[in-house]
Amino acid sequence: MAHSYTPGLTVTDHALIHRRRMLPLPGKVLVGIGDRVRADHVVAQAELPGKVFPLNLANQLSIAPDEIKDYLIKKEGEAVQQDDILAENKPLLKWFKTEIRSPVTGTIESISTVTGQVLLREPPRVLKLLAYVDGTIAETVPQQGVVVQTRCSLVQGIFGIGGETSGEIVMGVKAPDEPLTPSHLTAEMKGKVVVGGSFLSADAMKQAKAVGVAGLVVGGIHDEDLRALLGYDLGVAITGTEQVGFTLILTEGFGTIPMAAKTFKLLSAHTGRQASISGATQIRAGVIRPELIIPRPEGDEGNSAQTGREGIRIGDPVRIIRDPLFGRIGDVSGLPSELTKIPTESHVRVLEVTLSDGTRVVVPRTNIEVIEGA
Repeated sequence: MAHSYTPGLTVTDHALIHRRRMLPLPGKVLVGIGDRVRADHVVAQAELPGKVFPLNLANQLSIAPDEIKDYLIKKEGEAVQQDDILAENKPLLKWFKTEIRSPVTGTIESISTVTGQVLLREPPRVLKLLAYVDGTIAETVPQQGVVVQTRCSLVQGIFGIGGETSGEIVMGVKAPDEPLTPSHLTAEMKGKVVVGGSFLSADAMKQAKAVGVAGLVVGGIHDEDLRALLGYDLGVAITGTEQVGFTLILTEGFGTIPMAAKTFKLLSAHTGRQASISGATQIRAGVIRPELIIPRPEGDEGNSAQTGREGIRIGDPVRIIRDPLFGRIGDVSGLPSELTKIPTESHVRVLEVTLSDGTRVVVPRTNIEVIEGA
């Protein structure tokens, strides 16, 4: 029987992953294959052109455009500092003297005797590309970037916001069904990745921002609290560029949902370890999962890394991702081969799931995701 596609969400203590790190424009790669790097190591960099400032010198000096070179103090290609004199007239009486000063520090990029304009360009900004995770350079792409390989513990979430960051893992709560409240968030958590339980309130998010945590990993939040934090509805888009003061990962979904016991136990076991975290999420084609990566110490190979699966199997742990059982976790107990009619009148392939309380339910295969991991 052909395998139906089932989305997977990885929660594992042992994985071998590769993260592709690419510059947005051509630049210079600073490392070589086999080099060991840390998350904050600059692996490549590029120069972003500085902002251009036009000045119409002909108008300001009340001269014809083709005369401006007679009044210039600085030449094309010459560096200038802010307030340096670019051009001036030479009147008989000094009281009528006009000086045109540079509004910025930069370079005179061009001088036009047709328009009478001078173009000033600010110095280029250096864009530094970080490794993001501790690991080894497995591949380099000239002028573009690298691929970093690392053996790690990996936790993928359902949804996230905020960019890439890193910090030490600390447990904010003692149980996966305990909500993370403002009182749990203390000054000692500044710059750290705080693990919560079932829920994160709007007040707790405000406290997290005030404390300066690097990241939050919790079971769920209310969608209206997320909307209030961002100031707008996200809609269907790629997240990861939001500037809210921290990176947020939801492991279960929206609402008050206890973090899966397996996820909470794994994170608890790595308290005090440094982790890389990203909230980037894309739920349409080309799925991108928010993730928390805990690199293993050099020389610690752990168990064999995850390998790709061919399809869903009996005994696989799964999470239901559609109402009315959204967020419930169980094990696959049956894989009927025949199509089944569902309330929408459609005939679909289903599976049987035994929930944690022993209840057995039948769910369309498209309504679950496999929790992959060892």
